[in-house]
Amino acid sequence: MFDIGWSEIAIIALIALIVIGPKDLPKVLKTIGYWVGKARSLTREFQKGVEDVIKEAELDEVRDQINSSVKDFDIKDQIEKSIDPDAELTDAFDVTMDENMSETAGEEKAEEKQVKKEASGAKKAVKAKEPPAKPLADAERMPTISSPEDDGGKDKA
Repeated sequence: MFDIGWSEIAIIALIALIVIGPKDLPKVLKTIGYWVGKARSLTREFQKGVEDVIKEAELDEVRDQINSSVKDFDIKDQIEKSIDPDAELTDAFDVTMDENMSETAGEEKAEEKQVKKEASGAKKAVKAKEPPAKPLADAERMPTISSPEDDGGKDKA
């Protein structure tokens, strides 16, 4: 990381031994180790924060891409393309009218309405002429079946 070799470390240790002294050297090394550990944890935390920001930015981009693709997605168009990719069915059922056809279609619709009115008027007239149906008596509702054994109470002997 800092590109320090063993020879540089030996020189630093020798200078520390002379300046600090052998008595306080373990305390100083312990303190230096503590602060190096703190610095490493801070750098790890900072790096993790930066990675989280990058992930969030990427997720925002992905979310924006998904939202834009959903807005552009037309389900009706997709279904039509999957069912009728060559648009043969659409062309077969497409009713395009020119001026002559629109006049003819208008006349045909008027004739259909007139026929429907006449048919409903005829039905009303037929209903008005028919007398209301009277309810059947109980004897008329149930047919009677005579058995060969039952001959009206008369013996043939």
